[in-house]
Amino acid sequence: MSLEVTALVLAAALMHALWNALVKSSRDVGLDTALVAGSAALIAAPLLLAVPLPQPSSWPNLAASWIVHQVYFATLAAAYRHGDLSLAYPLMRGLPPLLVACFGAYVLDDPASPLLWIGVATISIGILWIGGVRRVLREGQRRAIAYALCNAGLIAAYTLIDGTGVRRAGNAASYGLWLFFVTAMPYVVIVIAQRRTSVRAHLRLRWWRALLGGGLSVAAYLIALWAMTRAPVAAVAAVRETSVIFAAILGAMLLKEPFGRQRIAGACVVVAGIALLKS
Repeated sequence: MSLEVTALVLAAALMHALWNALVKSSRDVGLDTALVAGSAALIAAPLLLAVPLPQPSSWPNLAASWIVHQVYFATLAAAYRHGDLSLAYPLMRGLPPLLVACFGAYVLDDPASPLLWIGVATISIGILWIGGVRRVLREGQRRAIAYALCNAGLIAAYTLIDGTGVRRAGNAASYGLWLFFVTAMPYVVIVIAQRRTSVRAHLRLRWWRALLGGGLSVAAYLIALWAMTRAPVAAVAAVRETSVIFAAILGAMLLKEPFGRQRIAGACVVVAGIALLKS
């Protein structure tokens, strides 16, 4: 990966951690997840006028990604209801790079050098280290772990689907904006219908968080999709998941979650993995 691509993906990782922290800080995580997804669709809608349609060969990918994202939104909200941001987020983001690297060898034409494998594995180990998996198993947040692991599989699935789709689309922004526009439904409609008695009051207080989260979500994934057209998908996925470092810091600063030597050590391992991808 070039320095330019790496720097932009790291910026996208920060954006991703920020919107996840906004969702986790909510009293109604499911509703805020839906509002962020809906805001992302509203932001994407007018921008569609400025980009061409994706190539038809990418439309099956958009459809498959739409299906996976419906389940992803639900498991994301469930993981945050039952576990800390600094627990659930690393688990959800630590395994996908390894899964993408393994399965990507069969569905992508990306080169798979030894340094790529070692770098991806190192980043994943560091991410899981930050999450404190052994500590969590002792303390018993098993429901949060189950949802987070399910979410990790979904993230790997849509990463592979979108990594292939964006290359077929002919335009990263076009594919990404259409993806955000279509994936908001039906999840947003279902959640709002279930919470219809509290939506207005909630939106009145948190509308700006929803818009900010939607904007960060759109920007972060558009950068990642563009990067997948310039570098191996597994490498992009691994560097993108360094967002766990930012999430752990945000969890400590904003949500008063613990941050100690274990997470510092894990962050150092992640940085070493990035260096391997750059060497």
